[in-house]
Amino acid sequence: MIIIGPVAVAKNNVIGGDNDLPWYLPEDLKHFKKITTGHTVLMGRKTYESIINRLKKPLPDRKSVVITHQTDYAVPEGVLVFHSIDDAIAALKNEDLYFIGGASIFRAGLEQADYMYMTHVHKEYPGDILFPAINWAEWDKTQEEPHEEYTFAEYKRK
Repeated sequence: MIIIGPVAVAKNNVIGGDNDLPWYLPEDLKHFKKITTGHTVLMGRKTYESIINRLKKPLPDRKSVVITHQTDYAVPEGVLVFHSIDDAIAALKNEDLYFIGGASIFRAGLEQADYMYMTHVHKEYPGDILFPAINWAEWDKTQEEPHEEYTFAEYKRK
């Protein structure tokens, strides 16, 4: 199954800026960890590098899959590299794949996703990375958990 997120999206569709998150929401980070721990997370090279910059290592207790066009991209043991999303999906077809960013990964994943975890951040933020447009007519909200600064939501494709 292909799953988008968890992804935090500001009211103005911003999901990042300067290759980092434009906000610090500790509960959202805990939510992300709870959902993705023990699973396979698929990301673009820039998202992977932003995680390495922040944590100094890949996400713990998850299988990291990096999509890059660089043929000689070096990663630590245990991190998988693919040169296309389709190759990764084919190789990992028996696993749930959590697409965690960036924008081009989300755009490609949205076409095939069955499920989506989204944190709706209740204000606008400056940033240069936007979440792609969603055809909401294709999705049913299955769960919602409102908080003061954000709302956790889950969606299933109709």
